[in-house]
Amino acid sequence: MGPEMRIYLDHNATTPVRPEVVDAMTGVLRAEFGNPSSVYEEGAAARTRVEAARTEVARLVGAKPLDVRFTAGATEANNTLLFGLLGAGDHVVTSTVEHPSIDEPLARLERGGVAVTRVPCDGQGCVSAEAVAQAIREDTKLVSIIWANNETGALQPVEEVAALARERDVLMHSDATQALGKAPVDLSRVPLDFLSASAHKLGGPKGAGALVARGDRKLPAYLQGGGQERGLRGGTENVAGIVGFGVACGLAEKDLSARVEANRDLRNRLWRGLQSEVGDVRWNGDPERLLSNTLNVEFEGLPGEVLVQALDLAGVAVSAGAACHSGSIEPSKVLTAMGRTPEQARASLRLSVGWGVDASQVDRAVALLAELIPKIRSAEAP
Repeated sequence: MGPEMRIYLDHNATTPVRPEVVDAMTGVLRAEFGNPSSVYEEGAAARTRVEAARTEVARLVGAKPLDVRFTAGATEANNTLLFGLLGAGDHVVTSTVEHPSIDEPLARLERGGVAVTRVPCDGQGCVSAEAVAQAIREDTKLVSIIWANNETGALQPVEEVAALARERDVLMHSDATQALGKAPVDLSRVPLDFLSASAHKLGGPKGAGALVARGDRKLPAYLQGGGQERGLRGGTENVAGIVGFGVACGLAEKDLSARVEANRDLRNRLWRGLQSEVGDVRWNGDPERLLSNTLNVEFEGLPGEVLVQALDLAGVAVSAGAACHSGSIEPSKVLTAMGRTPEQARASLRLSVGWGVDASQVDRAVALLAELIPKIRSAEAP
């Protein structure tokens, strides 16, 4: 199967860059090379493009343009927020199903004297808003809850948690990287103080993202030197990447509801096919509380990494666990937090659909799985 015929079912790892995004970025790279901080015409033209993109990102998330500060991605945004906001003696409430770019900074901060409470999830990967509220203390400075989990697609009760945090005068952050462009994210309705996002999860380029700080909240610069992004991030802006991010957000704003519906149809078609053609499968998550494009499924008794490799050779891209840990055969921390055994977690794959995937590709992937799995089962049998 040639590269043009491959079936890409790992849209939660990254997404194909939309042609409109490529065209906009190419135009910038070819003809608009100015530094946005320069005062002459070329710089002013670059600044205009950056600010137009800022407006598009802000519109998609229901914020004001001044609230949006561009970064190199959500990982940088998360690190900027956590290391800039928290210090020894502070308390933060988070969950057991966060992305590593939240988990690892918090573990480092914990070693430096920050108190961290990690609220457990239920068997479907969701946390309870009440449990988060109960974890808030007098000294709590921040609540950080992921909007949609990258491995299972589980949607957390961010709106409810944000309202509870606001009542208690506690700052609230959500890593909305997986939700943006796949689910409604509207800060005019959800009283978050901070939100993180990456362009490459919704048809934009890698290397561009944002930290949204409501009310233009001030934070210390994580990258110092130059004072760009109103003092948050030193360094000349990635103009082409930012322009691409803005175009991707504009596309998402126009067709979000159609995307959600189309993704749900494909995801459910995939699940029905696995149930009927493969069998011995379990959905890791509650379909009513998930991103519409995500299916995390356990294939009973199978080593997930072997299945990933077999599918890759057959022309289908899927993942076992998070892409950030694709070189590891450790069981998924998210699935074990949901109560899955290490063996069940290792037997699970994440299948995520998106732009460019159609019903015929889903059916072909199911047929390949139905062909491969009996062979792998027999090879693994003692």
